Amino acid sequence: SLTPSTNPTSTIICNAIAMVAAGNAAVFNAHPSAKRCSNRTIQVLNQAIQKAGGPANLLACTAEPTLESATALMHHEGIRLLVVTGGIAVVRAAMKSGKRAVCAGPGNPPVVVDETADIEQAGRDIVIGGSFDNNIVCTTEKETFAVDAICDRLMEAMTHNGAVKINRYQLDRLWKAVTVKSRGPGKPADMNKDFIGKSAHVLLKEIGVQAGPEVRQIVVEVDRDHPVVWSEQMMPIMPVVRVANADEGIDLAIAAEHGFRHTAVMHSKNLDNLSRMAREMDCSIFVKNGPCLAGLGYGGEGFCSFTIASPTGEGLTGPISFSRLRRCTLVDSFRIV
Repeated sequence: SLTPSTNPTSTIICNAIAMVAAGNAAVFNAHPSAKRCSNRTIQVLNQAIQKAGGPANLLACTAEPTLESATALMHHEGIRLLVVTGGIAVVRAAMKSGKRAVCAGPGNPPVVVDETADIEQAGRDIVIGGSFDNNIVCTTEKETFAVDAICDRLMEAMTHNGAVKINRYQLDRLWKAVTVKSRGPGKPADMNKDFIGKSAHVLLKEIGVQAGPEVRQIVVEVDRDHPVVWSEQMMPIMPVVRVANADEGIDLAIAAEHGFRHTAVMHSKNLDNLSRMAREMDCSIFVKNGPCLAGLGYGGEGFCSFTIASPTGEGLTGPISFSRLRRCTLVDSFRIV
C-alpha cells in the first residue's frame, strides 16, 4: 500500500483495519516526507493486533521509503494487490504494473448553492467541511459556486461561522505566496508545499492580516477563471464564484472537478437540481445539504474511508475491496437444490 503525505496516519489506520479484516497482511510504503509518523502508526497498529491475539508484524513498512522502494514493492512477486492513495503519477504507475490495483487519485470537490438552500446551514457546513484538517483531505470542499440571489448572504453566513473574508487585492498577494507556478486563468497552479495544511491565521499573517487561531477559513469572491478555483490547493482558502442560476453552477462545478469523479456537494431543496448534479458529476461521493464529511460517515450515511478509488472503480474502499470473492460448490450428495 502506497500512502500520501497529506493525511498519512488516518489513511494507514483506515486501510490497515479494512485489509486485516479481509484476511490480508500488508506492506506500507509511506510518502518519504511522512515516514516517521507513518512508521510509528504501523508500530502502534501491530501492538494492538498482538494484544487482540493476532500474529506479530502482520503489518510492515519500509523504514526509508523512496520511489525505488515503491517500484520494488509494485513488482514484488509476493504482492498480489496494490492499494495506492496519491497523485496522478503514482496512480498511473500502479495501473501499469500488471497487477490488480485499487487506486485513489486527486480531487477538487466543488460546492453548488442555489437559491432554495438553507443559507445559514450551507455557510456553516462549507466552513466545517472546507476547513477540516486545514483542507488537506481530498474529500474536503475546494471551491463554491453560489447563485447570485443568495451569494452575499452565503458569504456572510460563512463569516458568522469562523471564516474571514478578504478582497481580491489581498488574494493576489496571498496567491503569489502560496504558489510556485501559475499556468494562467482557468488552469491549476502548483502549490508551495510550505503552506499546504497551514491554518487560516497563518496564511492571513502572510499578507499582514492579524487573526486568532479560532479562524477556520479564508473566503474570497473571485471570477470563474481564477486559478484558485481550478487548483487542489489543500489550504483553508474558499473561493466563491457568483453564477446566474443552478444550471450554470453545476456546469462550472463539473469543469472545475476536472473529471476526477471524486467528491461533490450541493445545497438545495430543489430535487431536480440535486438529481442533475448527482448524475452529471458522477462522483464516488455526492453530499446533499451537508458538509463533505457527511460522505465519510460523519453525520451522514455510510462508513469512513480515506482511499476513494474513483480511477479504478471501487469508490469508497472497505474490507470487500481488498478481498477476492470465491465460490465453493457441492455437487451430488447433500445438495439442497
